[in-house]
Amino acid sequence: MALLQTSLIWVVYAVVLALLLAVASIFIYVYQTPRDRSASVTLTCIISITSLLATVLLLPVDVALVSSTTSSKLGQRKDWATQDVVDRITYSLTVIYYLLYSLDAVLCLLVIPFTYFWYEEYDEVATDTGEQTVGQRIWAAFKYTSLFLVVVVILFLVGFFVPVSQGKGDMDLDYFRRLLTENHGEHALTFGLGLLMTIGICLYVLYTSVGLALLPISLIKSAPSISSATLQASITQQLETNRERQRQLEGRCAGDPELLSSKDRRELDTLVREERTLIRRQRLAEESHGEGRAWFMKAWHKIGAVLRPFKLLGGILLVVIAVLIWVSMLLTAIDKAKNSICKHRCGYILAHVNIFNPVNWILVQSAKLFPIDYAIFTVLVLLFFCSSVVGIAVVGIRFLWIRIFQIRSGHTSPQALLLATAMLMLIILALNYSISMLVAPQYATFGPQTFCDRAPGISGEQPDCSNSKELIKPCSELAKNPSAQQVCTPSVVSTFLNRVTLNYPFFGVVFFWAQFFFLGLYLIIFVTSLLRSPKLDEAQLDEDAEEAEEEGLLANTGRRFNASWQDITGRTSQTGRSQE
Repeated sequence: MALLQTSLIWVVYAVVLALLLAVASIFIYVYQTPRDRSASVTLTCIISITSLLATVLLLPVDVALVSSTTSSKLGQRKDWATQDVVDRITYSLTVIYYLLYSLDAVLCLLVIPFTYFWYEEYDEVATDTGEQTVGQRIWAAFKYTSLFLVVVVILFLVGFFVPVSQGKGDMDLDYFRRLLTENHGEHALTFGLGLLMTIGICLYVLYTSVGLALLPISLIKSAPSISSATLQASITQQLETNRERQRQLEGRCAGDPELLSSKDRRELDTLVREERTLIRRQRLAEESHGEGRAWFMKAWHKIGAVLRPFKLLGGILLVVIAVLIWVSMLLTAIDKAKNSICKHRCGYILAHVNIFNPVNWILVQSAKLFPIDYAIFTVLVLLFFCSSVVGIAVVGIRFLWIRIFQIRSGHTSPQALLLATAMLMLIILALNYSISMLVAPQYATFGPQTFCDRAPGISGEQPDCSNSKELIKPCSELAKNPSAQQVCTPSVVSTFLNRVTLNYPFFGVVFFWAQFFFLGLYLIIFVTSLLRSPKLDEAQLDEDAEEAEEEGLLANTGRRFNASWQDITGRTSQTGRSQE
C-alpha cells in the first residue's frame, strides 16, 4: 500500500512535468519573433523555465510524501512508517531539491549568459564567407561568460566561510536548533540561494504584483467587438478609399501640391497621415488574425477565439482568486509580524499559524485527498507565473527608467527572451518563498499531519486518541509533546527555506518586508486598473493607432460573441463591414 501510494505521487509529478514542459514551450513559441528564432535560445529558455517550475511544484510531492507516513484521523504514524523509512523519504527529497536548486543556479548564472553571448557573437557575413567557425563563437561567448563564472565561485566561497547566525541560545526548540547548519557545503548553497532569492524578490515585487493586478482586469476588458477578419477587411476598404482620394487630388495638380488650394493641401496632408495610421492598423489586424505565421500560431489564434466568450467569466474568477491570495498573504504577514517567536533575529519565522488563512485552509483540507491539492497548487503557481509574464510585458525590461527591451507576443527578440527567462527564474525562486511562507505556511510545512496530544506510553508506544478526537491537533513547530516530535515530519522545502532565513536573518528580513511592498503595489495597480483599460502593447502604437485599437477592440459586449465566431471560421461579416 505504501509503495502504491508513493508511486502514485511520483506519477502525478511526472504528468505535471509534462504539463510544465508544454507551458514553457507555448510561452516561448508565442512570444519569440518568427524572423529571429534560434534553436539554442529556444531550448535554453524552455529548459530553464521548466526546471524552475518543476522546483516549485515539487512542494506538493514533498508534502504528500511526508504526510503519507501519518494518519491524520488518528494522529499517529502508520505501521510501515518507521523512522528509517521516514529518513529515507526526506533524504531522497533533499537530494532532489539540492540537484534542482543547483541546476537552477547553473542555468541562471552560466547557461543563459553563455547562450546570450553565443547568439550575440553570430556574424552572418562572416558565416557566409566561411571566416567564422563554431569554435570561435564558443571561445568568444566563453570569454564573456567567464565573468559570471568568477561571480559564482566568489558566491560559493563567501557562502562557504561566512558565519551563520549564532542565535542558538534563543532557540529552545529542537526544530529550530536543527535548522542551524553545521555543514559548510550547505552554508554555501543556502547563502547562494538566499542571495538569488533576494534579487528575485525585488523583481517579484515590481513585476508580479503588477501582473497579478492587471491579468484579471485585462481579461475582462480586452474582448474585441469585431473579428480580426472583419476588421482587416474594413481597414483594407478604408485604405483603398483613402488612396483613391489622394490620386484625385494629385491629378488636379499634376504632382505639384503647391498648385492646390490651401483647403486641398490640408486635406492631402490629412489623407497622408491617415494612410500611415491605416497601414499600421492593417499590420496589427493581420498579426492578430495569424497572417503569415506558422500553423501553431494560427491554431493558437483559433483557440483564443473559441475561448474568448469565456474571458469575462474567467477574468472575474481570477479577480476573486487574486483577492483571496492577497488577503491570505496579508493575514500571514500580520501573523508573522505579531507572533514570530524571535522576530528579525530569525527572519520572522512563524512557528504556528495563529490567524485563519483561507488559501492555507483550502490546501490543507484538499491535501487529505491527493492529488486535489496538487491541482490547486499548480493553478496557483501558473497564475503567479502568468502574472509575472504580464508584468514584464507591461513594465518592460528596464535599467532604472530606461527601457532596454520590451516583451511582446510574436515580437520578442532572442536577447530579450533570454533576459526575460533569467528574470522569470529569479522571480520563481522568490515565489517559492512567498507561497511556502506567506500564502500557505501550514500546508507547506506539515500539510494535513496531526498528532495525538497525549504522552506516549511507558514503553514508548504511540498514544491512542481514537476515542478523543478533540485531542488530535495539527502539527506545528511549537508542539513540545514527545508524541508530536515522533509523528510530525516537516517538509523538506520548508526546512530548507527556514534554514536560509535562520542562518542568515538579513535575507529573512528582506523577504518579509518585501511582501508588504508587494501587497501595497498590487492594491494600487488593481484599483487604478479598475478605472481604466489596460494597455499591454503601447510601445508600437502612436496615439492614432491606440484610438483605433480601443475603438475596434474594446467596444460594447453585445457584439463580442459574433466576433469570436468570425475569428473561429475566418469569415468576414458584411454587417460588421458596413458598420465600420
